[in-house]
Amino acid sequence: MRIDRMLAITVMLLNRDRISARELAEKFEVSVRTIYRDIDAINLAGIPVVSYPGNDGGFGIMENYKIDRQLLTLNDMLTILSALKGINTGLKNSEVENAIEKISNLVPKEKAEEMELFFRQMVIDIAPYGHSEKYKNNLKVIQRSIADNKLLRIIYTNIKGEKLERIIEPMTLIMRGYIWYLFAFCRERNNFRIFRLSRIKNIQVLEQNFTRKDQSHEKYINQKDETQPETPIVLKFSPAARVKVEDYFEEEQIEILENGDMIVRVSYPEDEWVYSFILSYGESVEVLEPPHIKKIIRDKIKMVLEKYKKTE
Repeated sequence: MRIDRMLAITVMLLNRDRISARELAEKFEVSVRTIYRDIDAINLAGIPVVSYPGNDGGFGIMENYKIDRQLLTLNDMLTILSALKGINTGLKNSEVENAIEKISNLVPKEKAEEMELFFRQMVIDIAPYGHSEKYKNNLKVIQRSIADNKLLRIIYTNIKGEKLERIIEPMTLIMRGYIWYLFAFCRERNNFRIFRLSRIKNIQVLEQNFTRKDQSHEKYINQKDETQPETPIVLKFSPAARVKVEDYFEEEQIEILENGDMIVRVSYPEDEWVYSFILSYGESVEVLEPPHIKKIIRDKIKMVLEKYKKTE
């Protein structure tokens, strides 16, 4: 949008002595003529932009002209920049990059070293490990479809391993526990759903637009939690798993016994995720309660064992 571009140009000019029209044109992927029109509009808005001729020429803000930067403190700006940089490790979004550029240029030049030190001291990186470029591209496609209100046709693999074709209205991207999810309205089910991105195998952006529905992912999850009761579970872990247990569970959920074993009491909505989570601890965990989950885990272990016996 032109107004966003003009704002970005103004912010860049505030902290640079001068910048050429060509550099601005390349930055915002527009023509040099468009940049000149933007500069004229900025001047008309009351911000005095001066044109300097020659090889080292370009545009700059008139000397002694100041805009109050105290709306945000240095710590405010550095915190916002850290969050935006972290988000963009996964999204690689040009609009987020522009926002980073705008805020970076608000940091006074004499604070540049302090800013660089801050970024060396704290790094936020939400880019998923081990995912292909196709996965990352899907993330960008979905984000753009949300912004443009475009329908998506997807092939989705559910928890049973079934491949399903769905037409969805993408609404919200969610990063939760290092995993990306998509909150969307499914036209097949005529209801809202949450899709795990790693299970979306094919994405096609359709030409048809949709009108965004008045529903949030927080409200949907809360309503779902109310209708899906949680099952109290008691697990016993061996001392070898202590670091992993303390990484995942809260201190008040863990009871450490004299022999080093740990008793963990939690409550989860019961589904395949719970069984897979328990099995991920291998021989270091034992289900104490409830009896039916203990039986489910035992049966799954037996099935795995039978498969390996066949290969002997």
